[in-house]
Amino acid sequence: MTDSGRDDTTEDTELVARCRNGDRQALDLLARKYQRALFNVALRMQRNPDDAADTVQNAFIKAFEKLHLYDANQKFFSWIYRITINEALNASRRQGYTADAQAAEPMGPGPEEALGQASEAARLHQALQQLKEDARSVIVLRHFSDLNYAEIAEILQIHEETVKSRLFSARRKLAELLQSRD
Repeated sequence: MTDSGRDDTTEDTELVARCRNGDRQALDLLARKYQRALFNVALRMQRNPDDAADTVQNAFIKAFEKLHLYDANQKFFSWIYRITINEALNASRRQGYTADAQAAEPMGPGPEEALGQASEAARLHQALQQLKEDARSVIVLRHFSDLNYAEIAEILQIHEETVKSRLFSARRKLAELLQSRD
């Protein structure tokens, strides 16, 4: 729910309708509303803040160019997330990301703790990059974007049971990769 008491779906539907009518303010509101969440998912998929920012920008451009194809029966949130994930995966393929790609700068309270956290984060990100795209997507959406199974299913356009199955397999593979690095 938003501060106004209306749910996000209703608000998004109204904003999309306004965008379709050329309202730039509505476009700006949608972009601001989802920019941080989309950046976070792109960053987890790509690991480079500059590339993630480019991906989000390209996703917004693509979404607003294709806004006439958006189905109002679907959540805008799910639709724009799916576009962002596809853009991140396509960019990764084009740029040839590997597990040895540079990690984002760590943020933490102190140098020693930050170094430890950065090391763990780098291990996790390297292992994530070794997962197949479908496995990486469900891990990122569930554990880094904190989405539930239904939301992930809607975004990836798969059944909830498939989400659960992929997540189970992805977690197992991720654990194997992390253990093999010890």
